Amino acid sequence: MPRHDLIIVGAGPVGMTLALALKDSGLDILLVDARARGAARHDPRVLALSHGSRLTLERLGVWAQLRATPIETIHISQQGRLGRSLLSAADYGLPAMGYVVAAGDLAAALDDALAAAGIPILDHSSVAGLAAGADDVIVSLTGGNPLTARLVACAEGSIDGDDAPELVERDYAQHAVICVATPVEGHAHRAWERFTPQGPLAVLPCGHDCAIVHTADPAEADALMALDDDAYRARLQAHFGDRLHFAAVGPRARYPLKLRYRPNPVGQRTVWLGNAAQTLHPVAGQGYNLALRDVWALAQVLLRADGDPGAADTLARYADARRLDRQGTIRFTDGLVRLFSNAIPPLAHARGAGLFALDLLPPARHFVAKRMMFGARAWP
Repeated sequence: MPRHDLIIVGAGPVGMTLALALKDSGLDILLVDARARGAARHDPRVLALSHGSRLTLERLGVWAQLRATPIETIHISQQGRLGRSLLSAADYGLPAMGYVVAAGDLAAALDDALAAAGIPILDHSSVAGLAAGADDVIVSLTGGNPLTARLVACAEGSIDGDDAPELVERDYAQHAVICVATPVEGHAHRAWERFTPQGPLAVLPCGHDCAIVHTADPAEADALMALDDDAYRARLQAHFGDRLHFAAVGPRARYPLKLRYRPNPVGQRTVWLGNAAQTLHPVAGQGYNLALRDVWALAQVLLRADGDPGAADTLARYADARRLDRQGTIRFTDGLVRLFSNAIPPLAHARGAGLFALDLLPPARHFVAKRMMFGARAWP
């Protein structure tokens, strides 16, 4: 039975990033993916990457291959109420608060780097189960021979073992309708996060266009998906307001929004990363950025470990190092959704006052900006 030091389940951006971060570790690494090699190159989504994520991707040598649109300012407001705040990269001496990249472009850059490093990917191989023992993990493959590894990293898809008793779930009763819209005037590298009673609406600069994440309850999402392009563009414009005007919209897709996470991202010779560890609401664009911080931290722990990469004390060091940032980011995004996705008048007034305060008080604004760029460990 083939035995490896590390098997990474999932050859998407999270799994490939971990493999690339460990390319010089001397570990025998294998990625296993249910899809064909390179399938992630065709991912139509866009990702909002923080400045901290850019620094990590630069260290991995893939940033220069990406066509990234900088986010120089972020405008935060709530629909139908006073109060707004503006976060600017210039206040921190940075070229951008973050960047928008095509998920397919990121996957292609990572895949090319892995090929150059000679790290193999076993494609068309679906993992049917994991059986962790004292010395290794048996990885069962659907229709294939099992593999073993001293450590398995589950790095893609829904959380492995959805019936795990420790799994925390919250259904937000919201769906995200996503598309690309062409603005009439230039976006000036500004992103908008607009909170509405139905949920947040994000408008992100993406090349010359804008990436739209339009949150709605399931029935409203049904209605939005049923509209023709002109009717949806008009609905989007009315929902967003007049700060930017849209000339056209592209094809739409939708997906349900839930919070799902494992309080402890490690188990016996197993670690969970990305959506396998936590699936977050897209508000503030923290999902992949948190995953990338997890990956980098795990790689650093494994590079410093002597001998067995799946040893319990090694995984415990990783979990301890990531506890503050993981818990802080999960609570931050969950709190934003629960606070802003309602029309209760006293809360609406309090939110408006809070946005005014955020704009007027540099320490508060600094706290939010640093958290968005670097995670919970960025304060002070």
